[in-house]
Amino acid sequence: MNFLEIYSEAGMIGVVGALLVFMVYSMSKRGSAQEESLLDLKTENRGQSETLENAEGMLIKMIDRWNKSDERMDRKFDDLNKQINDLDNQVSKIEGIISRLNGKH
Repeated sequence: MNFLEIYSEAGMIGVVGALLVFMVYSMSKRGSAQEESLLDLKTENRGQSETLENAEGMLIKMIDRWNKSDERMDRKFDDLNKQINDLDNQVSKIEGIISRLNGKH
């Protein structure tokens, strides 16, 4: 009787010990898999961050280019307006001269 009690107690301890070892092993295996997944996500995140930085740089350059183009068009428009005003003044002078020549003071 004493032997059966010791054997059943030791057997139960063995089963619980085996379950504990299996649990530690499976948790370690799961932890390794999660670590690999995290490293993959870290690498993917780094790639996405670089892509976003590149896109941001391209957008900034494109906006800067548009701004420069707008500045050039504004200068051309101002120059054109100045030339038109100069021509208007010259036409007014010519009209004045013609009207004086015709005697329409």
